Amino acid sequence: MAVSIKLSERCGGVCELCNSLPANHEYTVSPKKDDAIQNQVALCDTCLSAIDEKDKGDYWRCLEGSIWNPEASVQALSYRILQSYKEEEWAENVINSIELDEDTVQWALSIFEVADRHKDAFGNILENGDNVVLTQALNVKGTSFTAAKGTIVKRIRLVPGNTEQIEGKINEQTIVILAKYVKKG
Repeated sequence: MAVSIKLSERCGGVCELCNSLPANHEYTVSPKKDDAIQNQVALCDTCLSAIDEKDKGDYWRCLEGSIWNPEASVQALSYRILQSYKEEEWAENVINSIELDEDTVQWALSIFEVADRHKDAFGNILENGDNVVLTQALNVKGTSFTAAKGTIVKRIRLVPGNTEQIEGKINEQTIVILAKYVKKG
């Protein structure tokens, strides 16, 4: 996407990462999705293509300057790229020399986060609609029955916001089951 007038004014027409080539692209730093200028970085063709290449370490030494940019989006993208090269001494030195706002660091590192997943007793990832087998007998609170080990629970539902719990029907009653007591069937 071409650089907007406001973004071009902010960057002076120069890439906000390498600070040497003309800025030709608006780059929204994920996970932000809107096109607000505070979530964008103006990039040149070279920086845009280098973002996805893993062996561009020496090229990214330009981040030693861009990390000090006053814009949070530029800081977040610079920090994110530096994290990819943190095993290299120059990148580690840059990372250790700066103190960014905690929100900016979280924004930068968000790309490396792996969402928590519902997993069974053996580490298998559970999905809505899966069938599971109980790995031990469970006393079902609020009822007069015990769910026996080996009971098949069909079409489970994952409890949103709690990766330790799933819901399923046993004896026509919907109950909450701890995921650590089931095996994906």
